[in-house]
Amino acid sequence: MKTIAEINEKIKKGQAVIVTAEEIIEIVEKKGIEKAAKEVDVVTTGTFGPMCSSGAYFNFGHTKPKIKAGGGKAYLNDIPAYTGWAAVDLYIGATALSDDDPRNKVHPGEFAYGGAHVIEDLVAGKDVRLTVSAYGTDCYPRKHLDSWINIKDLNEAVLFNSRNAYQNYNVAVNLSDKPIYTYLGTLKPKLGNANYCSAGQLSPLLNDPYYKTIGIGSRIWLGGGIGYIAWQGTQHNPNAPRLDNGVPKRPSATLAVIGDLKQMSSKWLKGVSFIGYGTTLNVGIGIPIPILNEEMLKYTAIKDEDIVAAVVDYSVAYPTGKPEVLAEVNYKQVKSGEIEVNGKKIPTSGISSYSKAREIAEDLKQKIKKGEFLLTEKVADLPSGASTPAFKPLNERPVSKEE
Repeated sequence: MKTIAEINEKIKKGQAVIVTAEEIIEIVEKKGIEKAAKEVDVVTTGTFGPMCSSGAYFNFGHTKPKIKAGGGKAYLNDIPAYTGWAAVDLYIGATALSDDDPRNKVHPGEFAYGGAHVIEDLVAGKDVRLTVSAYGTDCYPRKHLDSWINIKDLNEAVLFNSRNAYQNYNVAVNLSDKPIYTYLGTLKPKLGNANYCSAGQLSPLLNDPYYKTIGIGSRIWLGGGIGYIAWQGTQHNPNAPRLDNGVPKRPSATLAVIGDLKQMSSKWLKGVSFIGYGTTLNVGIGIPIPILNEEMLKYTAIKDEDIVAAVVDYSVAYPTGKPEVLAEVNYKQVKSGEIEVNGKKIPTSGISSYSKAREIAEDLKQKIKKGEFLLTEKVADLPSGASTPAFKPLNERPVSKEE
């Protein structure tokens, strides 16, 4: 048994043994679980892919005379920002689009620029145009603002993402006879391709399937800087069916994360356009797993072939909410470039980047080795186990004419 405090002391003294979630697999194969658990102190993980439920909030500072954006309208590079917080606090979401974006009027739409691209531009240090229309009050008399802002001049700039780092997710296919355009990319007709989004054996929550070390308050690598787990993410579903090794076979746990946008890099926060769907933000996340005992070491030694995902039809089953699964495949199969569904061999493609996930895990490893990143004790557990209510779809209740 080890403690996080003991591991941090070893980090400070330069004595800690840090390896990535890829490297631990080979170490366990050579030395076994017991010996590896004694030698290794931390295993680093990483993921880099599109995460729609992302955004940033900031305070742009009081003008002279003062203006109250709250209750009015605000735009960043013509992308609407949410103003309903206060006078000069704004939030911009990754999927926000300009009012004049044609969207899918000419299908499939291009969605060339959205909230995610604004966030990338801010982090890259580019000037962003801010326009505000307000209704004016006695204490905030100004009604219009048209100015350039830069992240270095903002009072606070914070990345806050309400659902990131899905523990597992679907492999998407298309059974229909026409192409479809989804958040998992373009899917060719009649099982023409299969798209997935996971780092597999490098993915953070797959290396701690029951959230024994990952929890509220955990320090993480976020967007190239330091962040924290603020809460469970939306749609958090720890009750998904699991394999004997604890790994869920369906979309399951998620994380809400927060961090200082000024520390981050546009390399690890990238605006993305999905044809026919919209915009989203590619987010880089890395989480260190302290090896407190043999159990934790065993979890981090997970391999792609030990992780199973569901193959789901996105032409009918997914959009209509039907719980139909065409097949189950492991990540070694999907990463091989081909899977078999309904007797047909289908080419696969990952919309997340495994090479970038590897780079994140390695960068986090080096930061810990240098003593630049210490581990934290979680202050509260993420919801887990049968006592946690499962994610539920909306229970629609039609409104009568009288109501």
